[in-house]
Amino acid sequence: MKRGRWDADPAPTPKAPPSRWGNPPSSKSKSPHTSCSSSPIPPPKLPPPSILSRRPHPLTLGCRSVNNFERISHIDEGTYGIVWKAREIETGEIVALKQCKFPEEETRAAGFPVAALREINVLMDLSHTNVLSAREMVIGSSASKVFMVMEFMECDVKVAIERLPEVMSQGEAKSVMHQLTSAVCYMHDKFYLHRDLKTSNVLVHRSGKVSICDFGLARKYEIPLKAYTQMVITLWYRCPELLLGETIYGPEVDMWSLGCMFAELLNLDVLFPGQGEVDQLNRIFKLLGVPNNDNWQDFDNLPHAGTFNFKGPKNSKLREAFPSNSFSGKTYLNDGGFDLLSRMLSKDPKCRISAEDAMKHEYFSEAPKMTDVMWNFDAKKK
Repeated sequence: MKRGRWDADPAPTPKAPPSRWGNPPSSKSKSPHTSCSSSPIPPPKLPPPSILSRRPHPLTLGCRSVNNFERISHIDEGTYGIVWKAREIETGEIVALKQCKFPEEETRAAGFPVAALREINVLMDLSHTNVLSAREMVIGSSASKVFMVMEFMECDVKVAIERLPEVMSQGEAKSVMHQLTSAVCYMHDKFYLHRDLKTSNVLVHRSGKVSICDFGLARKYEIPLKAYTQMVITLWYRCPELLLGETIYGPEVDMWSLGCMFAELLNLDVLFPGQGEVDQLNRIFKLLGVPNNDNWQDFDNLPHAGTFNFKGPKNSKLREAFPSNSFSGKTYLNDGGFDLLSRMLSKDPKCRISAEDAMKHEYFSEAPKMTDVMWNFDAKKK
């Protein structure tokens, strides 16, 4: 019978639903890749679906016992912890054990120390060759004995420079500063303020590498900047705006501390060893000049700006402390290095150089080239 143009199409022949391996080859046509064997070809065995997950940080894994480590010697003790040199019994690797200090018995109800929690949290989020790495947490015989297993370093920069027989060369100081600036730039990019940068919080490895440590005062910052406590940073490395009562601050407070460390590497001595906050300010302004609204924007708006009558030179005397040649017998600094130092030590925090711009500074690319410091770890302190 001849179909008309309006007749319905015949119902299609039902087909088997495709399997997960695809449709079977038709019996009427063979694929050029079909085997000549009459036995059916088993489907390929697929791997189980992969589960994409982030590798857990070692600090979040189950805690081992501190008995897995043999303590060798006591290294140092600070406000927030006690540090030991130790050996992992199984591998023989030398590590540093930092025991977190808990509150006294009468205040132990306060729980785990906030500073230790903050440091653990920061170390979990940071991973940089010049930031001290923490491998894991281990526990002792009681809940109050908690240790961080950390990379072992020979000593801190403060001790290391005291053992140097003479001042650093320009290339050596440049190498240390490049490592420190790189670490600070990385922290600031991750929106962390260290808030206690000083030479005793920078450790030295026998290879010449330096690493920033002690993040007990570190914290995240936000933009726009918010008010934080001003009682941070060790006095000798504390910037003038904090000493004058400023509470709204950001990465510029770390850059001042970095500048103080730069000067200390060159002089092998602290730049501003104040005996108190007022003496600290007097020492700063005696070298860098007395501040006013002309050289420090909004200086008069600082909480304690009108409290003291500072005396000193109008202009900075920093160049006299770091001459451009060695004929005077003092530590010398070329023009590029002096420009970087002076911008780190700007009284006005708004004019202080950022870590990112410091990394791009010509000082690190110009002659003399960076060279490793010949640290003398076996010498005694001067």
